[in-house]
Amino acid sequence: MPLKTIPPLSRRALLRALGSGAALGGLAGCGAPAAYVRPGDRAAADWSSTEQRLNWANWPLYIDTDDERPSRRPTLETFEKRTGISVAYVEEINDNDEFFGKISPALMNHQPTGRDLIVISDWMSARFVRLGWVQEMDRARQPNVTRYLDPQLRSPAFDPGRKCTVPWQSGITGIAYNRRGTGREIRQVSDLWASDLKGRVTLLSGLDEAFALLMQGNGVDITRWTADDFHTVCDQVEKQVKEGQIRRFTGNDYIKDLSSGDVLACQAYSGDVIQLQADNPDIEFVVPDEGAELWAESLMIPNLARHKANAERLIDYYYDPEVAAELAAWVNYVCPVPAARDVLASAKDEESAALAGNPLIFPDEEMRSRLAIARDINSDERVEFSKRWNRIAGL
Repeated sequence: MPLKTIPPLSRRALLRALGSGAALGGLAGCGAPAAYVRPGDRAAADWSSTEQRLNWANWPLYIDTDDERPSRRPTLETFEKRTGISVAYVEEINDNDEFFGKISPALMNHQPTGRDLIVISDWMSARFVRLGWVQEMDRARQPNVTRYLDPQLRSPAFDPGRKCTVPWQSGITGIAYNRRGTGREIRQVSDLWASDLKGRVTLLSGLDEAFALLMQGNGVDITRWTADDFHTVCDQVEKQVKEGQIRRFTGNDYIKDLSSGDVLACQAYSGDVIQLQADNPDIEFVVPDEGAELWAESLMIPNLARHKANAERLIDYYYDPEVAAELAAWVNYVCPVPAARDVLASAKDEESAALAGNPLIFPDEEMRSRLAIARDINSDERVEFSKRWNRIAGL
């Protein structure tokens, strides 16, 4: 979720419509092949043993780099040296909907995407899993994943047992605020509606990014929220928009607003705030008393991938606690490998060792008790809910 740009609104709206179950069903009715791919049609011949390579699509700024030579990626280079597998790493994912539009024609037409490994947000991963566009992984090739994957991330509703997905990084959607500017703590979602914050609050523009935290503010169990819960939130947000409480709806540009002081409190991602705090210690991140959303962006192997075994091997490499610790020290999101905490704690470098105690990278038990993974918006709901939310957010 963090550090991702938002494409032009018309493009975003088009792709969101394309991505809905209703739109895909309409394509099938117009003579295009059905979007769903049956289990027996997902795999291709695996050339991993004879072709020592794989193609990996990821987001920008989402892997460790060398401080002196930014084009180098130390953990990835180590994998290549250990295994002899060459990795073509491409930072081509800038938005979930945009990337969906880019590769969906191939997947719905039962054609290879040219990618062996992709990383997308779990709410979008849910769509791929439902459509049968990704393959089950062979856990026999992934002992580290089996042993070290964070228990809280092991079995989301869209992929029980994580058969088709493995978290790359995780994070928390909570509230960021400027303590000096507010003059007080913010502890609850309802604090965003305080009169002295009028016009200096932002919410996230994307439906999938915004709704869960707002529901939690109403005491909703986001693992099983209902349509009524959604419309209640929309009613509340519409009211705050009309009253001028909300300055605007944002993508990741809330970072600029918060840093400049134009905004005093906002919905935010934990990984972004860690980076902001390095420059401004007055910026704080809070998991509200009512709870916050724990999310992940996950590795998946798309249908007809040519190097499936190589991809599975790379995924397992990143679940080695030593490797996960090196990655976590650079990206600063919630690490999906809790065992990496002990690795960082024993680091000789004081800055790295301090990260082991940061609850926004390794949440403690108290914080974990207030985190939940939201059930995703299913295809039957998406068109209706997107229309209402986009109208409120001005998309």
